[in-house]
Amino acid sequence: MVTEVRPPLRDEMAAYYRALPFANGLPSWEAADAAWHGGPEPWPPQRTPASAEQLEKWAAADFEDGSFHPIATFVDGRCVGASAMISFEVTVPAERTVGMAGVTATGVIATHRRRGFLRQMMQAMFEAALERGEPLAMLSASEGSIYGRFGFSPATYCTRWELARHEAALRPADPDPGSLELVDAAQAKAAWPRVHAEVRARRVGELSPPPGRWDGLSDEADGTNGPLRFLTHRDRHGNVDGIANFRLPWSPTADRAGTLVVEALEATSSVAYRALWGLLIDFDLTKTVVAPGRPRDEPLRWMLMNPRAMRVTRQTDNLWARLLDVPRALTQRSYLTPGELKFTIDDDQMCPANNGTWHLTADDTAATCAPTDERADLTITLPALSSLYLGGMSALHLADAGHITEHAEGTIGKLARMFRTEPEPHNSFGF
Repeated sequence: MVTEVRPPLRDEMAAYYRALPFANGLPSWEAADAAWHGGPEPWPPQRTPASAEQLEKWAAADFEDGSFHPIATFVDGRCVGASAMISFEVTVPAERTVGMAGVTATGVIATHRRRGFLRQMMQAMFEAALERGEPLAMLSASEGSIYGRFGFSPATYCTRWELARHEAALRPADPDPGSLELVDAAQAKAAWPRVHAEVRARRVGELSPPPGRWDGLSDEADGTNGPLRFLTHRDRHGNVDGIANFRLPWSPTADRAGTLVVEALEATSSVAYRALWGLLIDFDLTKTVVAPGRPRDEPLRWMLMNPRAMRVTRQTDNLWARLLDVPRALTQRSYLTPGELKFTIDDDQMCPANNGTWHLTADDTAATCAPTDERADLTITLPALSSLYLGGMSALHLADAGHITEHAEGTIGKLARMFRTEPEPHNSFGF
């Protein structure tokens, strides 16, 4: 048996895609309700296997900018496993961006599982990402028990919430100097990149959009879901500073009738944000607003006369993070509280250069992270440090769970204060 783990060639791409669950019609996500789906049922539904024409179309659609990096496992010339990384930029504390390798579309065919092929593909992708200068990897985990063994750990959350229209009164506010407008898909395609770019510059955890991110927006109906609708807000100068995609799906049952699903909403100002929600939560002939994939600390809650009216119906981890180059990643973000810490990592088998004791020093302008022979203040697992990287997880909870061991009194509290981010990190789309 001859095994190769390598990037597939152009004429091998159809076989590459055929090894992936979403293409071969097999389950590609846990059988559970998803917080990024607006419907009442679990998602995604089972797919039928992709046709030969569809496989060829995917094979020919490689990202022109070179940001798509596939990897495959071949056994005796047959593709039995596949994965890929997409090169993104992610916003980190201090409104800086860091190169990030996004793991996507991963699978090993059923007859070749439990042979270490996934680990070999991950190792190859980690090494390639480091060669590209990407100190951080992230993914959206299709199953919660798989990726921890490769060093990944949850770094952001997303929620799905519901709000009954009769409970949706907003607190009084100053008059809006701007205006709202319902627009078509062409106008939405033009507005989204500009709004997203400004939001991404300030939001920790947000990603650069992949090529064609909004190309699929359409005014055509999507079965019983109806057409996607688009709402924009313009400031007093006429510039678009907020946009929302929503739909009004048909329901065969009375309990789901009159539901408005907000599939995406972003705004660059609190005025635009409030105005967009103000219309959507009081839309004529509707009963309920559903919003999937939203931040865990949605500001709308604090604009309601009754904050309890916004009910979180689902919550899940969103981005899982994995530091590939600890010192480089830590020096590219800022820290809420200046300070210094000496910490030991002793369990990173896939990126052994991370192991050892590191001295992190941060002030108001910059951070340094270098190896040290001094006694460590604490020992931390690589997954725990990865969870803390964007600033949305609790160091105290990770310590209670055994992922951090304190060697000097008070250092876990210092770690928590240094790494925390306000508001919580969030990313608005998966990959």
